[in-house]
Amino acid sequence: MGEPRPEFKSVNSLSAKYCTQEIWDKYKDHKTKTTGFTLKQGFICALEFDDQQCGAYAGDQDFYDDYRDFIRPLILEYHGLQEDFKHQSDMDSSKLKGNINPKAPVKSTRIRVGRSIEGFGLSPGITREQRKTVESLMKNAFGNLKGDLQGDYFPLQGMNEQVRQQLVDDHFLFISGDKNLIASGMERDWPESRGIFHNKAKSFLVWVNEEDQLRIISMQQGGDVKGVFERLARGIEAVRTSVKKESNKDFQLHPDYGYLHSCPSNLGTGMRASVHVDLPGWTKEGIPALKARCEELHLQPRGTRGESGGHQGVTYDVSNKHRLGYSEVELVQKMIDGVNKLYDEDLELQKKHGL
Repeated sequence: MGEPRPEFKSVNSLSAKYCTQEIWDKYKDHKTKTTGFTLKQGFICALEFDDQQCGAYAGDQDFYDDYRDFIRPLILEYHGLQEDFKHQSDMDSSKLKGNINPKAPVKSTRIRVGRSIEGFGLSPGITREQRKTVESLMKNAFGNLKGDLQGDYFPLQGMNEQVRQQLVDDHFLFISGDKNLIASGMERDWPESRGIFHNKAKSFLVWVNEEDQLRIISMQQGGDVKGVFERLARGIEAVRTSVKKESNKDFQLHPDYGYLHSCPSNLGTGMRASVHVDLPGWTKEGIPALKARCEELHLQPRGTRGESGGHQGVTYDVSNKHRLGYSEVELVQKMIDGVNKLYDEDLELQKKHGL
């Protein structure tokens, strides 16, 4: 008999489902070329914690191909896709039709994506030297940004208290302490080679070496989703061009899974396009009704305090539900159309409930 498959605490996770004894026997001694990442490292969260849905993180680009028989069925089930699905990227903002109704009570708009540079590990597997090189490439890229994208990079290491407090006040700072990030190896050598860039208007941000090598964010007050998306696309292209010129490396783009991320849930676009919008009519109708309606519109509602922060008042964070199998333009379009629909329906519900 071979070595038995490890015991999963998250018995119902997708990692436990797809790491059969046969898969374990096949891959248990393998290490990836880029970072020496093992299969067991890839599902360590599902072994250690009992609350994982997916429970898998990739250590590098090789992971998605080397451990294909484990990760592919997991990806297909998580994203609800068929074996023959195709993923196509499209960041052309001129293809968007319309925008959010200016009358809709949208407070702010934020679109984020992740990107990873070829030849370097993803955060769970990246070596210390690779992480330093990624930061160095990004510092130079930030120095090359022009016009409204121009700004400053703030390394976490040695950050002074005044700068730190300002970033906290702006809700820009990412901090250590997430159990999944710690267990999966993403917080090794913290806070070395991590940092935050933002432009002068604080409408274009990049997080360096957090859960992904790069988290690129475009945001502003109000509901001009098209403008936010256009700036995001410009910013990504400017960063890509600079990195390519200096290192001859592009972003990691997989023929099946689109832009590669540490977490399989972010594969494809890695995009979360969201608005904060007031929906008093839907609030009166009830949160379960709103969730069901958003599901039909391929949207996801959250409280404004994030995934687990709960909800208060009538303001919701509404975003696209999908990441993989749709282009960026398609997902932003769904968000625009869906929010407009929710707003129209909210006006009817306000009448119905006498608000």
